[in-house]
Amino acid sequence: MSESLAAVVERFLAHKRALARKYESEARELRLLVRFADERGVLTLDALTPALLEAFLASRPRRRPRSFNHLLGVVRCLLDWAVSQELLEASPLRVRRRRVTAARIPFLFDAAQARRLLEAAAALPDNSRALGRGPTYRTIFALCYGLGLRAGEACGLRIGDVDLERNLLIVRGGKFGKSRLVPHGPRMAALLAEQLERRRAADRGLAPDAPLFTFDGRRCVHPGTASQTFHHLVAGLGLAVPEGVGPPRLHDLRHSFAVGCLLRWYREGLDPSARLHALSTFMGHVDPVSTAVYLTITPALLDEANRRFEAFAGPAFAEPAP
Repeated sequence: MSESLAAVVERFLAHKRALARKYESEARELRLLVRFADERGVLTLDALTPALLEAFLASRPRRRPRSFNHLLGVVRCLLDWAVSQELLEASPLRVRRRRVTAARIPFLFDAAQARRLLEAAAALPDNSRALGRGPTYRTIFALCYGLGLRAGEACGLRIGDVDLERNLLIVRGGKFGKSRLVPHGPRMAALLAEQLERRRAADRGLAPDAPLFTFDGRRCVHPGTASQTFHHLVAGLGLAVPEGVGPPRLHDLRHSFAVGCLLRWYREGLDPSARLHALSTFMGHVDPVSTAVYLTITPALLDEANRRFEAFAGPAFAEPAP
């Protein structure tokens, strides 16, 4: 007799989490599938049909192709795993991915634009529910731009994650549940030291697990709130958005960091391909393929790549000496 669908889903989730995947949103989606099937009298894995799976996907309103494709991918991953475990002979899923007509090109901040953003953040006034707004958001945005941290990673830092003696950050529980060490320079160390001093001035009995960025002393600044503040500031900066590029988002600071590293390596005469693994590790990616997504080609990068090629290939095209 076939295993129950609910039991198979839990086994699959345990498998994913054993690989250090959080899989939280995916777990909710798969449990919705279990409930949807149960309401229709389908309790076992082998009772799933193409029609039922199509009906489930249609029952979840996903207007954007990317969102729908994510849900479809989660279901497909479960069924493919079941086939690999010989729980099914073949996957009953027949639904195809929706076509993504246009990929968003990120807005890349140059150093001058990033400086304006940080200055605007530093000038934010306090309010009754948020003291120290300016320096708090300036430091969060600086971490995203200067170290390539995700917004959730920066906002979620704890007092004990800052090692000023070694100029080191401990970024815990990043994407896929992985933690990493992030070294930094003296300017970032100065910003972090100022933030620690402000926190300790407000609360002398800080524990290592106390939030580094907080407005109530208990909860970390929420990434969504940081994103709203970012959009408010960007609207006042009047940044020129190139044609075909999406409006600036907080996550674009991380894109800017990655492209900035590549550009700096070109200008310093280093081999970017040989250093991509280091950048991937620094940014908390599983492999360089994930990092490559962030490496948007810009005119500055093309100029540097052309110079590198001309220096390499120039002798081959030079006229021979008479």
